[in-house]
Amino acid sequence: MKTKAGAILSAIRIDRSLDRKISVQLYMGLRDIILSGGLKGGERLPATRTLASELGVSRTTALDAVSRLISEGMLESHIGAGTFVSHTMTGRTPVKPKAAAIDAERLPRLSPLTVRARAKFAERRRLPHKSQAFVTALPALHAFPMAQWARLSARHLRSDRDAVMGYGNPYGLPRLRAAIATHLNATRGIQCDPEQVFIVGGAQQAFSLIGGMLLDRGEKVWFENPGAIGARNAFISCGAELVAVPVDEEGIVVEEGLAKAPDFRLAFVTPSHQQPLSKVLSLSRRLALLDAADQADAFIVEDDYDGDFYFGDQPLPTLKSIDTNGRVIYVGTFSKTLFPSLRLGFLVAPASMVEAMSTIFSAALSGVPTWPQAIVADFIDEGHFATHIRTMRQHYKQRHEILHAHARQIEPHMHIQRASAGFHTVGYFKDPAREEAEFIDAATRAGLTLSGIGRYCLTPIDKKGVVIGYGAASESEIKQGMDVMAQLFV
Repeated sequence: MKTKAGAILSAIRIDRSLDRKISVQLYMGLRDIILSGGLKGGERLPATRTLASELGVSRTTALDAVSRLISEGMLESHIGAGTFVSHTMTGRTPVKPKAAAIDAERLPRLSPLTVRARAKFAERRRLPHKSQAFVTALPALHAFPMAQWARLSARHLRSDRDAVMGYGNPYGLPRLRAAIATHLNATRGIQCDPEQVFIVGGAQQAFSLIGGMLLDRGEKVWFENPGAIGARNAFISCGAELVAVPVDEEGIVVEEGLAKAPDFRLAFVTPSHQQPLSKVLSLSRRLALLDAADQADAFIVEDDYDGDFYFGDQPLPTLKSIDTNGRVIYVGTFSKTLFPSLRLGFLVAPASMVEAMSTIFSAALSGVPTWPQAIVADFIDEGHFATHIRTMRQHYKQRHEILHAHARQIEPHMHIQRASAGFHTVGYFKDPAREEAEFIDAATRAGLTLSGIGRYCLTPIDKKGVVIGYGAASESEIKQGMDVMAQLFV
């Protein structure tokens, strides 16, 4: 921690029970902080009077320690300016403290649930989250109305400090909950009270909360195969037994789920735009899934991560909007509709779960920051959100068509699935012998960001290919990316 008076060095401990002189303890403490990289070259130390006062030693002791480090070249004293870490320390590899090395070798004893979960976690190799071809899960950040956002941000950051900086409502800002309920009613056909809307720190937190509330260890969860990796890992962390249910042209195959696990406790689906295969769950399958959940006394998690961005025919009704028995928990996120670093999402609980959900949120969660919620609430209420959604639907539709227009050159080798929503799709290899990993490695070396379909699978599927994101790339980047992919097939 830094101040205008120099770094705060409260980590240094002086033990007066030791035979070692206090000045030597102070010298070694300062020396260790410098060598470990805690103080960088050119960084100012506090005055010796301040250092002595903060550590409870005499100024003479502080002067002795500092003078010794100056003589060794680790510190530099400039008359009238102060004492600074020598610039010769800049760029040095920090020395790892011995205690840290010992701790790294002595691994902690983890809970059996964590050990089991770690062994089953899907690999979440962090892909470059940079606006380029063909990154997935990243909206078109360059098209976001930053000027309007900045104006709303300034308004709230200049408002009452208790509202901006204090503890907020653990369920979420009431204005935002009401704005989301209104938006969902108008655009997704979901009729809900604001009390059913709970604000979370992104969809991933919602999945973990739902799993923690509803699942006991070993209970079965129907999971799309392939399916969303983040949700998969969240339910594994809760001790669930994931049942791989295949996905075809109509979405999740309910009959297969019933054959494998009729006693399922939870089903996870992405019906509006299947992750990652871009399929839309048919109406007959939606009704069959709702019936299956009702018969099994189970719940359905509907992840509508980019359903606002439909650009095909009129979208099918959400599962939540046609659920008459309170089986669907609807999860949405602003990471796709606004931007990911906002870390803001929401869930809509069935009326029967509101009381239990409220108890959990109130007792175990302190809520997400209030001021971003207030900005989003105003962004929705003033009509900017609706305008942005309309704009981005056209943007993603245009990018989707550009992708397919430039994909003709790779059509002999890969079939790219047409999408009707969102900003990603998949490309299937026509040669079944082609390996995803080799193709992706070659694409990475050529500057493209791709991930294999197999990365999303609980169990292997017959088709191989890659997930292709087009929303965050420019027209020229999409064209160039297609050219590069064509070369990879040569």
